[in-house]
Amino acid sequence: MFRKQIRPALVLTLLLCLVTGAIYPGVVTALAQLLFPKQANGSLVTVNGQVVGSELIGQGFTQPYYFHPRPSAAGNGYDAAASSGTNKGPTDLNLADTLIAAKVAEVVTQDGAQLGAIPADMVTSSASGLDPHISPANAALQVVRVARARNVSEAAIKNFLARHVEGRQFGFLGEPRVNVLLLNIALDSVLPRTDSAAHQSGARR
Repeated sequence: MFRKQIRPALVLTLLLCLVTGAIYPGVVTALAQLLFPKQANGSLVTVNGQVVGSELIGQGFTQPYYFHPRPSAAGNGYDAAASSGTNKGPTDLNLADTLIAAKVAEVVTQDGAQLGAIPADMVTSSASGLDPHISPANAALQVVRVARARNVSEAAIKNFLARHVEGRQFGFLGEPRVNVLLLNIALDSVLPRTDSAAHQSGARR
């Protein structure tokens, strides 16, 4: 009686392990590589043949001639191995009086933002800490700084930015957004930095 029960159980367990642990993942992986190879491999972004990041993970740009991402609480900032938010709620005084206040002061100084008119994503991090996007309003507040640092007109940067605003997914899901990494890469290719700006940092960030 015991053998009649244990044998089917073992056979079924091994069969399920084979189906769910090998066959199913193998089929899904093969289909993904065939139909969506870029997405299946991490939506990697290359510049001159070198991988510089992923469309799905933000980077901590800090130089004045680049558009800046939203704050990040992931590790030391945008650490893909330490995805995390601040874990602080809206009633947390430390969040409002320390973290957000410091970021507000920073964007007021850097971008000339007006108190009371600063987009939330400019001073708060995302839940993952890895969000690659900012809002169009956030990007618009950075236009003056970027234009000044690159020694080009504000109108040129505004027109460039307008062409890189991504609409809602399928026309109705989510909100319009700007991918900071893709925007900065395109910015370097179309409106290169001046020599004085380029010598401020040897790195893309």
